Parts: sequence; C-alpha cells; structure tokens
Amino acid sequence: QVHMQGQRWRCSLLGLLMLTSECLSWSNMLVAKRLLSRTGPLHTAGSFVSLFVRPSIAAPSPQLVARSAACDARMSVQDFKTAQDFIDYVNMEYEKVHRTFEEQFWGTKMGLPNGTPLADGRKPEEYSVEELTRTKQEMENFLADEKKLEQSRKWLKHGSLSSEQAKVLKVFERTFGCYIMESEEARKFREEATKLEGTLNDMRNKMTLGANMPGKGFVEMSSVGLREKLRTAESEEERQACYEGLKSIGTFVLSNGFIEIVKLRNRMAKELGYVDFYDYKVRQAEGFSKDELFKILDTLEKGTRDLMLKARAKLASDKGEMALEPWNMVYCMSGDVVKKLDPYFPFEKSVERWGRSFSRMGIQYRGAIMDLDLLNRKGKYSNGFCHWPQPAWRKPDGSWQPALTHFTSLANPRNVGSGQTALTTLMHEAGHAAHFANIQQASPLISQERAPTSVAYAETQSMFLDSLVGDASWRGRYARNRAGEPIPWELIEADIRATHPYKVFTLRTMLAVPYFEKALYELADDEITPERVAALEKQIELEIQGGPSPRPLLSVPHLLSDESACYYHGYVLAEMAVHQTRNFFLKNFGQIVDNNKIGPMLEEAYWRPGNLEMFLDLVKKLTEEPLTGEAWVNAIKIPVDEKLEKERKEYDKAVARPAPGADAGEEEVDLKMRVRFVDGPTVIADTEESKGDFLAACRQFERFLEEKYPLAAGEGEGSSARTFG
Repeated sequence: QVHMQGQRWRCSLLGLLMLTSECLSWSNMLVAKRLLSRTGPLHTAGSFVSLFVRPSIAAPSPQLVARSAACDARMSVQDFKTAQDFIDYVNMEYEKVHRTFEEQFWGTKMGLPNGTPLADGRKPEEYSVEELTRTKQEMENFLADEKKLEQSRKWLKHGSLSSEQAKVLKVFERTFGCYIMESEEARKFREEATKLEGTLNDMRNKMTLGANMPGKGFVEMSSVGLREKLRTAESEEERQACYEGLKSIGTFVLSNGFIEIVKLRNRMAKELGYVDFYDYKVRQAEGFSKDELFKILDTLEKGTRDLMLKARAKLASDKGEMALEPWNMVYCMSGDVVKKLDPYFPFEKSVERWGRSFSRMGIQYRGAIMDLDLLNRKGKYSNGFCHWPQPAWRKPDGSWQPALTHFTSLANPRNVGSGQTALTTLMHEAGHAAHFANIQQASPLISQERAPTSVAYAETQSMFLDSLVGDASWRGRYARNRAGEPIPWELIEADIRATHPYKVFTLRTMLAVPYFEKALYELADDEITPERVAALEKQIELEIQGGPSPRPLLSVPHLLSDESACYYHGYVLAEMAVHQTRNFFLKNFGQIVDNNKIGPMLEEAYWRPGNLEMFLDLVKKLTEEPLTGEAWVNAIKIPVDEKLEKERKEYDKAVARPAPGADAGEEEVDLKMRVRFVDGPTVIADTEESKGDFLAACRQFERFLEEKYPLAAGEGEGSSARTFG
C-alpha cells in the first residue's frame, strides 16, 4: 500500500516503480490514481502497467491525460474548472461502467466460458451472475449520484456554454434524474430485486424446457422451438404438448422468485412517489404517465375489439371450433403455408439476404463491430436481443467512436420455418444495430438504450425494417430457393389469404402484455401470489385475446428482467409508428425495398438525434403527422382482394429485375462494419479475416452450417430445414 495525498492506494512493486518514474507531477498522479482505481491489482492486460509499458497500444492521448487530471473520479463537484471537464469526466466514467456491465450481460446470457474474448479483444476473466449483479449495481450507482445531477444543473446555468455542451448537459440532467433515488429504502429494494433477478434469469436459462412428445417422450426445446412447432407440427397432440411446454415457463418463474421481484419493484417505485412500478418505468422511458399511455392503448383496444371477435368467429367457421384452442390457432391460420414457404427462406442464406437488402437501402454502420450469435444451444438466453457494450459517439476532439454490438437469436436450422424466423429476427435486431450505430452525438449517454431513451423510439427502427420481410416486393426480390428461383406468386397469395384476415390477432397479442403487467403491478402486495398471478394471466388473455393465448403471457421473457419489464407497450407504440412511417415513404417514393434513399432518411430523421429528442416529436417530424393508430388499423381492415391486387403489382416488378447479386455493382456488400459470426465461444467467420469481404464471411458461415447441420437426403432445394449430422 502507498499513501498519496492523504489517501491509501494498493499496487504492486512494479506499479510503485512506474508511479515513481512516470508520475512526476500531481497532474499525472491524478491520472495514475484514477487508473489504479479502475484496474485494481496490476495484473490485467488493460492495467496501469500495460498502459505505460506499451504506450503505442493503450496510452491515453495527451489531451485525454490532461482532461483526466482535471476530471478525476474522486473530485468533488466544486473541482471541475469548466463544463467540458465535467462532460468529459461523465462520458469517460460512464463508458467504463456501461462496458463492464454489458460484458457480463453478454457472457451470462450466452453462457460463455470464463475468459472468452470479445470482438474488440477485451477478455473478461469471469462471467457470472455475481459479477453481473455487481457491475449492474456499479453502473446504476454511477447514474444515481446526486452530485452529478447538481453539477449538470450548475453548468446549465452557466452563460458560456456552447449549444452542443448545453444539449449534452440537458441529457445528463434527464438521465441522472431517471436513476437518482432519494430514499435509502428504495435503493435497498432495488438492490434486493436486482439480486433476485440475476438468480431467476440464471435459473431460467438453465431450465430444462421442452415437451412430452407422443411416442418420443420428453424432447428438449427452447421457447422459440416450441413456438415453431405450434406453427408447423401436423399432429395436434404434438402441438398441445408444445403449448404445455410453454405454459411450464410460467409455473417455473412463479415458483422461483418472480413473485418477490414484483413486490420489491412495486415497493421501490411507491417509496419514490410513483403510482407503481409500471408508472415508474413509463415516466422514465417515455416522459409521460402510465395513465396517459393507456389512454392511447385503450383507443387501440376498443377500436379493434370487434375486429378480433369477428376474426375468431371466422376462424372457427372456416376451420372448426378446435381452431380456437391455443395450440391450434397459429397452425390453422398458416401451418400448411409455412411449410410451402420454407424452401424460399433457406436458413444459411439469411445473413446474406439481410446484408444485401440493407445495403441496397443505403444503410451503413459507421465502422461498428458486430458479434452475431444466431444459433440455439442449451443454456443460452431464451430471447433475441441487441445490446451495445460500446455506445457510438463523437469525442471532443472530433474523432468518432464506433459502436460494438452484441446481437443474438435462437435459430435451429433443422426446424421448418427456421429460415424465415431467422431472417425476420436478423432484420429486426440489425435494425436496432443500425439505429444505435448511427447516433452521432457528443456523449455515450445519448446513444445508450436505457432510460431516458424511449422504448417506442428504439423499437420503431427495428420493427420498420423487419416489416419488409412480409412485403411481396421484398419476397419477389429476396425469397429464393437454393436453386435461386424466386418464390411463386401463388404462394404469396396463399399466405395473404391465410393470414391477412387474422392480422388483428397480432395487434391484440401485443396489447395483452402491457395490459397484463399493468394489472399485475396494480395488485395489492398481499394479492401478489402465484395463484393470483396465474389467474390474472388467464383473465387478461380472455379479455384482450378472446381466449387462451398461443404464447402464454408468463412465458414472455421481457417480464423477468428490470431492463425489459413494463417495456412491451413500446412495441405497440412502435407498430403504430411503423405503419405511419411506411405510409409516408410509400406516398413519397412509391417503394421502400431497395430504395437507397430510405437509409439516409432514417439516419437523418430518426437515428442521428439519439435520445436528445422525444419519440412523438421524431415521428411527427418525419411523417408530418402526429402519431396515431389509424394507419395500423386501416392496414388490418383492407379487404383481402384489394390487398392481393396491390401486392401482385409489387411482386411483378420485383421478379422482373435480375436476381440479387446479378445487378451491376452488387458484387460486393459493404455495410461499413466488421462482422463476426459466433456460436458461443467459437468464432465461425470474421470479415476482418476476409479483408472486409462480407459475402466471403457469409460463405464461411454457410460452410459451418453444412458441416454442423448437413442436409438430409431429399431435402436439397425443397426445404430450408436441416438435420443434425
């Protein structure tokens, strides 16, 4: 140990030698002190020792050293000489705590072995629930520091601020205001809930999930695999078994801590003066109250209730009353069509088709690095997501910090329908990635995905892009079998006839989640029991969906984690914005698919601002109208024949063009990023190793799949499904 300026510091003998030789002034001593506080014992690759031994690799720039001296982490609020010193301190320290938490989030959710390196070379020694909990608390403590809020407000009153400094400080004020808990009791509730969440999520990841299949016994499947079986399994007994498998998730979480988590979340929110936890989350993320939110959702609910009842009656009339059973609904609406569509969505081609489609729309990632972990495996988190260990932002010297993106899904290439599901997920999560890679502002706090970033704002970007997979114009262009033949119109027509009359079910399924969570957090503390919550699930499914849901509400993974609890309303608001945005582009350009004006316009209007602007304002600015559900409801109401006529025209134009890759200038796909395809700790392909060639990395990914999931005899061009070798 060594005493410096009245404080005790821990370092090795080598560290003392470095301090003696390198830290000749108090300014540099502050940098040393800050680095020691960051790295602890001097033994890691990113430690204080390595910074001085290998300055060409890791040493901070002179400007950064100067600002670090001015912005030491242990300075009081009075010690910052300028607003920029304070801004630089917050930016640098937030990057650190954000990064360490996100590393643990990825490692634990993906079930990575300790020491698995990340795409940018960082190599956390340990991935564990304990470290996840610790780093999350560290990040939240940083954001909940009242002194930072005081300092933000102090500098906002300063007359010498530049316009950019003022914008950044206003975001600081909003962000710190979201996390500060004036009540010590509330902080205790939050910390306790965080620990329980980590434990429950870890148990849920390791849960033996599957179905007791007739004649086969228990078959392990992920929640995604179970839902795919509901769409495609010909045997009603198998479908019912898979539905019961999904229902078992609710029983599991209710018995393993979820009840206590709900109580703790509510206690925390009420201690802070909110109505309940849902009100707390909505006000943080969207900037308005729970009551205001549900005024919007009530309009959709009431406006589509009759449509839902009529659709259920039609399904029962066309397919029989058995079609309304939760394990039969999805299959009766699309089961046969899904199988026929399957050959035109080969799983191994999904990454190439995503890349080509985004590239043709002018979407780029501004130098980002992306890890894609697409394949299902045991112990992996049961929902796709996209997170950013490194937020994108513009530094004070004008240099650009690209994003590092972690992106996952749960594809099983052997399943019928896996190719279409994988492609839709790719378009969705890659839409998130494009959005956050293109936020061009002067702080990582403007480009991070938590409050005060609007849930609806974030989901609009991803859902707009995944909506294209259902368009006849996109399918005519990109949905092709292994022989390169485009999907025939007859299949698209059959799909529209099978699914369009029931599109209202999608809307109602989305609405059910926020209505369930609203009712859940409005329960009195003594009412929150496993039996009451299970009954509430049944009640909301009946009220909103007309009967038991094919996706039981308690199987929705968003409910479990603090980050995504009371979040699902964002998908509903986003879907409203998606239809309104689509209408705007179609009205102005006539087409969206392969229109190279779309990406730049999305970047300019939606992506670049980050959380500087409010969601409703951004939608109105681009579409020139306030957000309503009118475009969505009108899309549901359009008669089938009218939709078919419109879609046929778009399909004919699409198939008349050369196949993707055959057009001049399409030999390369440059998304302006490095991509790694990974399977847990295994790196399958890396565009850095293929000299930036995205398509070469796609070929390598295809070869990996061919070896791991070889085609069964007779599949060839007629199926996207693969079997285990």
